[in-house]
Amino acid sequence: MSVASASTTKATAHSAKAVIAAPKVPNAAAIKKEYGGQSITFIGDSVGGGHTRDMALAKQFSKDTGITVKVVPHPTASDASYSQLARVFTSHGSSFDVAMIDVVWPGAFAPYLVDLGPKLGKQAKLHAAGIVANDTVEGRLVAMPWFGDFGILYYRTDLLKKYGYSKPPTSWAQLFSMAKKIQTGEQAANPQFSGFVFQGNSYEGLTCDSLEWIASSGGGQFIDKGKVTINNAKAASILNLFRANIGVTTPRGVTSYQEGEAHTAFVTGNAAFMRNWPYAYSIAADPKQSKVVGKFNVTTLPHGPGGAPVGTVGGWQLAVNKYSKHPDAAIEFVRYMTSPAVEAFDAITNTNVPTIPAVAKMPAVVKANPYLKPQIATVARVTRPARYLGTHYNEGSKIIYQGISQILNGQDANSVLPSIQSKLDRLVK
Repeated sequence: MSVASASTTKATAHSAKAVIAAPKVPNAAAIKKEYGGQSITFIGDSVGGGHTRDMALAKQFSKDTGITVKVVPHPTASDASYSQLARVFTSHGSSFDVAMIDVVWPGAFAPYLVDLGPKLGKQAKLHAAGIVANDTVEGRLVAMPWFGDFGILYYRTDLLKKYGYSKPPTSWAQLFSMAKKIQTGEQAANPQFSGFVFQGNSYEGLTCDSLEWIASSGGGQFIDKGKVTINNAKAASILNLFRANIGVTTPRGVTSYQEGEAHTAFVTGNAAFMRNWPYAYSIAADPKQSKVVGKFNVTTLPHGPGGAPVGTVGGWQLAVNKYSKHPDAAIEFVRYMTSPAVEAFDAITNTNVPTIPAVAKMPAVVKANPYLKPQIATVARVTRPARYLGTHYNEGSKIIYQGISQILNGQDANSVLPSIQSKLDRLVK
């Protein structure tokens, strides 16, 4: 896409954001008659414009149905959100009725969730079959797909042109080389400028990012076919490449960055490249929040020697707490939030990936979300090892991201990976 067409797309996305209203609730009269006056609490989003979206949708739902919805944003770090929900579930608490849960959590939380199949099974058929299968545990539909995610590369089109590059990097080595050249040039006028930012903090986001680095370099996906594989030469090589670039082409503080810190650096004009999720597109395209409107584009992430681009599968589902005092009202809220109209609204206003294939193909949705174009959207997806770790997923991911954090903070990957391997082996066996 040219800079001009990228600018047009961003302007379209921004104008759409300004004029599109939250969809009305279908069959609202019947819902109001049955459940009007009840109150439910929704543990919702906290990243990017997610909370603003949740508030707008909850307000519309309450207005149409008479069901009051209290929206509480979850902690920004996914693993902290997991712990919050786990505490309530294990105590059989009813402090919330609906919660957004990460794509890797259905197996762990299934015993505490309502089977949505009887009421939402028909609507579930509209969503991608693979995600529905992920959300089905022992024949029970314990969550409904809400929006998807995969890692993508954001880059400054104006700076690539300024420094003589005709296209974005395709390899990690090329990215660091380009980042260094651009950073050196830009820091003369802006000492805060960095070549590349990503999610380097010791949290779930680092598990996602490092999976992309390793898998795109032929180093596997941490656990492959039930066997822990992270301790291998290709994994060590790419991790050491990233270690060598901390404080060189990245800010030294990138090891404390989560999604928000990364997108802030990029949209304020202080980074040439950024790894992030699609939600950040709406922020970078918004003149009220961004200094790079019309000056950026997105593409697939780079790859290592002999590898191919990949994107970590992310995404969020909506689930109903089995201990809710108003489960039926909660199910109606989930029905609304996972409907085609709401998915289209979310994609256009907040650039989240639809889980309904028909919505992802809508012209207005594609226009607002360039990452849905085939050359980006068809990138190979890699999954975190939730299927192998089961209820131990959070523990296993912590082993991974804490180990990777040690590497980014200076330790040689060859001295850290054996420890990660042995700890994961104990969990898998």
